[in-house]
Amino acid sequence: MPDYSNRQPIAVTMGDPAGVGPEVAARAWAARRENNLPPFVAIGDAAAIAAVWDGPVARVGDMDEVVRAFGDALPVWHLEDSGPLTPGVPTPAGATCALHALETGIGLTRNQASSALVTGSVSKYALHGIGYTHPGQTEFIAERCGVTATNAVMMLAGPSLRVVPLTVHIPLSEVPDRLTVELIVAKARIVARGLRRDFGIDAPRIALAGLNPHAGESGQLGSEEERIMAPAVAQLAEEGIIVDGPLAADGLFAPAIRANYDALLCPYHDQALTPFKALHFHDGVNLTLGLPIIRTSPDHGTAFDIAGTRTADPGPTIAAIAMAAKLAAARERSYAPAK
Repeated sequence: MPDYSNRQPIAVTMGDPAGVGPEVAARAWAARRENNLPPFVAIGDAAAIAAVWDGPVARVGDMDEVVRAFGDALPVWHLEDSGPLTPGVPTPAGATCALHALETGIGLTRNQASSALVTGSVSKYALHGIGYTHPGQTEFIAERCGVTATNAVMMLAGPSLRVVPLTVHIPLSEVPDRLTVELIVAKARIVARGLRRDFGIDAPRIALAGLNPHAGESGQLGSEEERIMAPAVAQLAEEGIIVDGPLAADGLFAPAIRANYDALLCPYHDQALTPFKALHFHDGVNLTLGLPIIRTSPDHGTAFDIAGTRTADPGPTIAAIAMAAKLAAARERSYAPAK
């Protein structure tokens, strides 16, 4: 079992209290021993836990209390009552609680009271209803950490695959215009650094998927590979970052091929996430590279449709907590002075 005795607990935000976040945080604690999870604290409204779980809870106000309580009860950092709570029904008060939980988790992790941040799922619609203007949690976290949003890179990681979409939540028709040499080079640099610092991979092996069928077929099926992607790969090689590609995406995810790489860079969202979720729907983790803190998240939404039914799968949250602990340990090793 990993030794967590010298590391601060992990901050786990519950996300929207009307979603499945409170339930999966509680059930992750219940499964802590069989999954070798380190001490963590659930941040949000304690009533949201009580509405979906009958297990022991300990309200805490500092990380020493988290460590002392963790063996016998789920530590909960209670922020505020989110008003009348009906699982599955988001409210402005619940969105406000989710935002305050996120701010608290960021603060604890930036101040090193927490070793990592795991963010529960939020309702963007509900957040925007209270004046929240960021596209998602990642951009908010980056801002609070003093990092530009473009330098916060989303990676999906599972036991057999890591993928990075170079463009994220934009229409497919806009991808060719957004795909530039500068974008590919900037994100590949962050990915290479993240693989070294957070995964302990000294010489990362990275592949770049083509945008067009058959990676453009030498320009016959599209010119982006020759005009944009190949020059980016060449520039990265000059910097000592070796990226293979652009490679035909239809074969890149085959087991024998993807096994050669530590991460795959993909031009657009679904090109990365479709095969990833086919492989790691229950144990895939969303993490953010390029931040001064460790941040992971379960790869699912608020699931309002099943909130309160006590049927939510805690597997993704367990995977996110376990991944956060591993990344924190790797980052500590990367900063440790050489002996």
